[in-house]
Amino acid sequence: MTDSTPPRTPPRVLTVAGSDSGGGAGIQADLKTMLALGVHGMSVIAAVTAQNSLGVQGYWELPPEAVRAQLESVLGDIGAQAVKTGMLASPVLVEVVAEVLGAYSAPVVVDPVGVSKHGDALLAPEAVETLRSRLLPVATVVTPNLWEVEQLTSVKVEDESGLRRAADAILELGPAWALIKGGHLPGEPVDLLTDGTVEHRFRAERHDNRHTHGTGCTLASAVASHLAQGDDVPTAVGKAKEYVTGAIARGFPLGDGIGPVDHAWHWRVDHAWHWR
Repeated sequence: MTDSTPPRTPPRVLTVAGSDSGGGAGIQADLKTMLALGVHGMSVIAAVTAQNSLGVQGYWELPPEAVRAQLESVLGDIGAQAVKTGMLASPVLVEVVAEVLGAYSAPVVVDPVGVSKHGDALLAPEAVETLRSRLLPVATVVTPNLWEVEQLTSVKVEDESGLRRAADAILELGPAWALIKGGHLPGEPVDLLTDGTVEHRFRAERHDNRHTHGTGCTLASAVASHLAQGDDVPTAVGKAKEYVTGAIARGFPLGDGIGPVDHAWHWRVDHAWHWR
C-alpha cells in the first residue's frame, strides 16, 4: 500500500550572503545549517570569494541587478518565512537588499559581516554607514560579534559588564532585537539578547578547538531557521546557541589552517558516526 498523503512543504528560509569556496562559511554554511535544522534553504548570492582554510584570497561582488533579480525571483514565487543576511560587501548591495527586505513581511536576521575568521575584510569601509542606516532598521535580530559592535557603534566591550551597553548602542540603530556575541571575551562564553526591555543571557562551555570557521554564519542561519518554524526570538536564539555549541565542539581540521564547525554534528551523534 502506498502512502497517499501529499508531501508537506517545510518552512522556507532565504540567505543573502557571499559564497565561501571552502564550504565552511557563507552561503554554504547557511544552507547546511538550514538542512540540518529541517527547513528548506534558498540563496541569493551577493558576492563570490576565493577562500580556503588559510584565508580569503579575493572576492568579487555580483552586480546589483543580479542580486535584486535573485531576491525578486525567490520571494515573488516561493516566498520565505525568514531571511538571513551575511556578507553584502558594498553600499549599493546593502541598499538593494534593505529596499527589498524592508517591503517584505518576514523576520530578518542580520549578521553584519565585516571580516572573515582570518581577519580578511569582507565589507568595504564606505558600506558601514549604509549598513547602519538602511539595513539594521529593517532587522528583527542583529547578531554582531564584539569587533562588529565596535565597527558599527564605536562601543568597545572588554568584559561581560559591557555587553548591555553594546546592545543598547546597536538597538539605537533600529533593529527589534540585538544579540551581542561575547565569545571573544575571556572566561565562560556568554551572548546577550535584548530588545531594550527584556534581557536573556546564553552561556555555554568553552571548547578547546581552533576549528571554528563559520560560527557567525551558522548561528544567524540557525536563528532564522527556528524563527521560520514559529519560535519567538528568545526561543529561536536559545535553540540556535545549543546547535552552534555542538557544532563548535566537533569542528574538524581542513587544509592547513582553520577548519569549519561541523554542521552535521547531531546526525553523527544520533547515528554513532565517527571519523576514520
